[in-house]
Amino acid sequence: MNSQRAVLVADAAIAILAERGMRGLTHRAVDEAAGLPPGSTSNCARTRAALLELTLARLSEREAAALSTVVSALPFGEGGAADLTELLAAFAYAAMTEHRETTVARYELALEASRRPELRRLYDELGRRIREPAVAMLAAAGSPDPVRRGGQMVAYVDGLLFDAVAGAGGIPSPEDLRAACEDLMSLFLRG
Repeated sequence: MNSQRAVLVADAAIAILAERGMRGLTHRAVDEAAGLPPGSTSNCARTRAALLELTLARLSEREAAALSTVVSALPFGEGGAADLTELLAAFAYAAMTEHRETTVARYELALEASRRPELRRLYDELGRRIREPAVAMLAAAGSPDPVRRGGQMVAYVDGLLFDAVAGAGGIPSPEDLRAACEDLMSLFLRG
């Protein structure tokens, strides 16, 4: 993010998306939520498309920071299946609970990106930045097909997140998430 004002605007937009959905996201609503004078959001992002792009860029930063926090909190061994299981479970649980707002906003933006090609390109880039490390982690853990399994792993975790924050599943316990991720790793790492 270029400025503190842009971060403030984007964070307010994320909160609005999570609370009110895409229809509630307006420049005026962002000004109010951020506690800024009228027209401030328009100075950062003139159009709705620019506001969505700014919001998606900030969302990407927030998700990267959340992942980094999880990674730094875990005692890693050799990067094997147990480490990857712990990482996936801890990240998923954090995304469902303490970072729920960011997760819900991402789903709002994902749906909007399906209708806006310019936003789709940015959203796909965000996905690539998540899938590439997944492939690298699976390769390091010994997966016989890390490229295919990396995409599947991201889709699986995304499905768990969606079910917990927008579906009918509710938030599983950390133990249940760990067991689900353990099952996934045993499948993905066998030859």
